[in-house]
Amino acid sequence: MTARQLVLPLLLLLPAAALAQTRAVDVVTLEAAGRMMAAAEAEARANGWAVTIAIVDPAGELVLLHRLDGAALGSIDISQAKARTAARFKRPTKALEDAVAGGRTVVMALPGVTPVEGGLPIDLGGRVVGAIGVSGASSAQDAQVAAAGIKALSQ
Repeated sequence: MTARQLVLPLLLLLPAAALAQTRAVDVVTLEAAGRMMAAAEAEARANGWAVTIAIVDPAGELVLLHRLDGAALGSIDISQAKARTAARFKRPTKALEDAVAGGRTVVMALPGVTPVEGGLPIDLGGRVVGAIGVSGASSAQDAQVAAAGIKALSQ
């Protein structure tokens, strides 16, 4: 048997072997993000809050963004940072804010962390499939808008 005859069957096995070493990651769909965005936007408008709302995938990459009329330009980056933090750390950004307020200032040194209330992970059956972040009102109000978006997934 030649070397070529030995290598060819091995090459045919590579895709299956590579596939066996990967895993599927569930992500928030654009449709679900749209439902969340509509609910979050409705909550903000009902309260007269000019905010920016960001929805990201589990890696913290943007899926959908809305900046309501009158929202500060700085809220664009902050809403994305809150969402990214909630997605990557798999917890509400309020938990990280509380940790810092409680003296765990080392949290501030973590790469990519924004420990400010207003970011919530999107948890479906114990799997974080993304996150929503809101900026532009008070932190508690931002969290209220984000919670309205999360609630839309269970309706």
